[in-house]
Amino acid sequence: MNKAQVTPFFDDTTNTLSYVVQDPHSRACAIVDSVMDLDYPSGSIHFDGARRIIDFVRDNGLEVQWLLETHVHADHLSAAPYIQQRVGGRLAIGAQITTVQQTFGEIFAAGGDFARDGSQFDVLLSEGDRLDIGGLRGYAMHTPGHTPACMTYVLGDAIFVGDTLFMPDAGTARADFPGGDASTLYRSIQRILALDGDMRIFVCHDYLPNERQLEFETTVAAQREANIHVHQGVDEMSFVRMREKRDATLGMPTLILPSLQVNMRAGHMPPANAQGRVFLTLPVNAFGGDDISELATPGAAA
Repeated sequence: MNKAQVTPFFDDTTNTLSYVVQDPHSRACAIVDSVMDLDYPSGSIHFDGARRIIDFVRDNGLEVQWLLETHVHADHLSAAPYIQQRVGGRLAIGAQITTVQQTFGEIFAAGGDFARDGSQFDVLLSEGDRLDIGGLRGYAMHTPGHTPACMTYVLGDAIFVGDTLFMPDAGTARADFPGGDASTLYRSIQRILALDGDMRIFVCHDYLPNERQLEFETTVAAQREANIHVHQGVDEMSFVRMREKRDATLGMPTLILPSLQVNMRAGHMPPANAQGRVFLTLPVNAFGGDDISELATPGAAA
């Protein structure tokens, strides 16, 4: 099995890991889960993190073949279009993005101009689709549960799991977003844990539990042995009980509302208005809350 060359980039504001994955025998590479910087209080967009990746690609003379999104992230905005415009590559995500677009297109009242067929992406990947990077052989695994569209990318000996798994001491992803399901998540994880034990797993987030240093790489064998939520011997029913109880205590990610609106559009912003201004909306009570119908402005259009 070919060994992938993996370079991490950590965004400490969102605790997100992005990766450049290289074929060690050519200049071919892929970029996984890039981050666009948003200062939420001011609404300011920046590309400092994306530029670090772009500089790395250019400084090393790499050729970007893929820009891979493991799922529609709810905690950071994708920088894939910004990077693509500068260093190329085909932008890909799981084919079930259409399900996510249908769900959140309604929540954000995106209107008829928002395509819900995944056409904002260059490639929609299904279970087993090949993902070669130069001579590095790879494929896509559909691993839903956190979201319906979650994909795991197996690239040589490296596995990019998105939010499905964290480091062993941090456990697993939540499953309470629209379209998420704890039983489905458990079964997806079992498929990952059935891979060769020596294969390396790279996570999309590390929240530095117990104030330890950043960690982002583990192995299938280490996850089987020590993952605090789903180590060997944890059955599906026990996992579901744990996951649902834990999810009920979690607040929404800080950037969930802007992230979903941008990421369901493949990292693009909503269309500008007649004055050229771009707006992200805040749908009140989209994820729960008290009845506010009596506070609606009288006579306001629906």
